[in-house]
Amino acid sequence: MTLHQAVLIPGDGIGPEVAESVIRILEAAEAPVSFTRFSAGLAALENGQDALPTETLEAIQHLGVALKGPCTTPVGRGFQSVNVQLRKQLRLYAAVRPVRNLAGVSSRFEDIDLVVIRENTEGLYSGVENQVTDDVVMSMKVATETACMRIAQWTFRFATKRKRDKITVFHKANIMKMTDGLFLQCARHVHEHDYPNIEYEEAIIDAGCMKLVQDPTQFDILLLENLYGDVVSDLCAGLVGGLGVVPGANFGDDQAVFEAVHGSAPDIAGQGIANPLALLMSAVMMLNYLNDTRGDDACKTVATRLKRAYNQTLLERQTTRDLGGSLNTQEFTEAVIQRIPAT
Repeated sequence: MTLHQAVLIPGDGIGPEVAESVIRILEAAEAPVSFTRFSAGLAALENGQDALPTETLEAIQHLGVALKGPCTTPVGRGFQSVNVQLRKQLRLYAAVRPVRNLAGVSSRFEDIDLVVIRENTEGLYSGVENQVTDDVVMSMKVATETACMRIAQWTFRFATKRKRDKITVFHKANIMKMTDGLFLQCARHVHEHDYPNIEYEEAIIDAGCMKLVQDPTQFDILLLENLYGDVVSDLCAGLVGGLGVVPGANFGDDQAVFEAVHGSAPDIAGQGIANPLALLMSAVMMLNYLNDTRGDDACKTVATRLKRAYNQTLLERQTTRDLGGSLNTQEFTEAVIQRIPAT
């Protein structure tokens, strides 16, 4: 059996707790992955390192895959987001957030099964800000044809591979005619010239969000630029139970980082009550990625077994408090392990 080497970034706050839980579950399922731990965020700063140490970055570049817990980002001050740095320096241009209903998790809607795909390197999140005068600051929105074409092509390839039927682009090109206009031009070009078989539509983002909360089942794949994708992906998570029940991944041409998309929750860190499900679901995405890119069927088999295990756990309502259950982190971990199907 091939043992795949990967980077583990436990993260901050509840990150180390949920990471430890996921590692235990992966080991119990005999996942063919071996992790080397590296730090980032506050954990790295506390060790006298940069928020994103060079050794962490180089390890991901070398091994090609990482599993990452939540890292704290200071609000309005301090160091730049570790997530933003990772995405820019590793060119992880496609952020993917699958959103679906889970049995046993209450939701106002049923039959939700959509994917939010976000351009991950440009837009207002480029972080180009300037102090114009003492009382005026400016943030620049950046869009390049290269990046807009790249994410459009990636999204249509993804839709084809996953047998998805429709792509909807959310935009504000009625106001931001050049930046969002370029994003739309590239998506239209890829659709018309390369993938006319896939249904394609566009929605102004405010109207699109209204439609989402009216009936999310009318959407299949959502394609958005960076800031919109960040906001809408969290909105969509709220439709199925919150950030604790959705996974996340960031893809580039050569590397991929899989992460829990919720925050580091320092207010409950160390209490043993954190929900590790989002990071576990992201680890399942990682295993499927290893199967896709390295042709290892064992990874796919383990991913399927783990998905069945956590689905059964949720169906039986053996969940943590945030999902209406009474289990702590360790108890939930054991509940999932007990339900892993035999090989």
